[in-house]
Parts: sequence; structure tokens; C-alpha cells
Amino acid sequence: QVQLVESGGGLVQAGGSLRLSCAASGRTFSNYAMGWFRQAPGKEREFVAAISSSGGSTYYADSVKGRFTISRDNAKNTVYLQMNSLKPDDTAVYFCAPMTGGWGTSRPDFGSGGQGTQVTVSS
Repeated sequence: QVQLVESGGGLVQAGGSLRLSCAASGRTFSNYAMGWFRQAPGKEREFVAAISSSGGSTYYADSVKGRFTISRDNAKNTVYLQMNSLKPDDTAVYFCAPMTGGWGTSRPDFGSGGQGTQVTVSS
């Protein structure tokens, strides 16, 4: 089982950037497609981005396409989310998790994530 720890969140002004990291433990990390999702207070969990096990394929929610970039380093057991041109609507707790199904869909299935990292974007 993969255990995950997200970091890199914080408070940033609109238009700013943050880079989130997700460190995974376990030797099977490179076997999994991974994804980021987010949840704002009072809202449902929302898919953000996903990356294949090798890192060769990615896809994004329409709301972040062109602004966010997902990447991974299997040698470091880490997945990243580079977030540029941040907007107040991006404010949420961000989680990473292994994908368990639904690749390419707007609502893929995820396994258990970590504790999340808070991203707050001020206007």
C-alpha cells in the first residue's frame, strides 16, 4: 500500500504560483497512475490532474488546463503539481492519490490520499 504526504501549499495572491509535492512511500509507487484532486469547503471533491505510471501521459480538468502542470519523478517517489496563474477559485485543500479507474474521464476513481495541503488564493 502506498502512503502519501502532500506539501507545498500556502497563501498566494491571484496570479501567483505554487508547486505542490506528494511524497509516496512503498516500492509500488511507479506501478500507479497518480492524480491530484481538491476539495473546497462545502463543495464536492474535484479532479484536477492525472499522470500515467511512467509519466508519459497526462490530462487535466478544464478548469486548470493551461495553468497547471502535473509531473512525477519515480526515482524520488514523488508527484508534483505546478500551479501558475492562480485564481481565488483554486482555493481548496489539495490531495494526491493513486488512480484506480476512469482514466481520461472528468470524474476518475481514486484510492486513498494523504492529509492534503491547503492552498489559499487571495484576490
